[in-house]
Amino acid sequence: MLTDINPKLPMRDKSLTKEFYTHRLGFRLLGEYDNYLIVGKDKIEIHFFEHQKLDPKENYGQIYIRTNNIEKLYQTLLDNKVQIHPNGNLETKPWGQKEFAILDPDNNLLTFGQSI
Repeated sequence: MLTDINPKLPMRDKSLTKEFYTHRLGFRLLGEYDNYLIVGKDKIEIHFFEHQKLDPKENYGQIYIRTNNIEKLYQTLLDNKVQIHPNGNLETKPWGQKEFAILDPDNNLLTFGQSI
């Protein structure tokens, strides 16, 4: 039986990734190892593996994170000066989700969505 999913995304610089997720997005540090980082917030965890040769322009890492208060989350990120993806402003999609998206320092796409 499946119980959870914890995506693994590439990172070039562990300290930069840790700072972005903990200070800008409000995640807490769950684990930090030589070439590995784990952060969490509420009921989700994201794992990162070191990939120093990663070219952010060629990174297609993506995750979709569901929320139950998208407007508050969106405003919190704006207040924290987190840049919203140019094509990812908060809007209602035809598939019944209200969504927005951001990019992390390594160009991993994080899309946040709430059913409407």
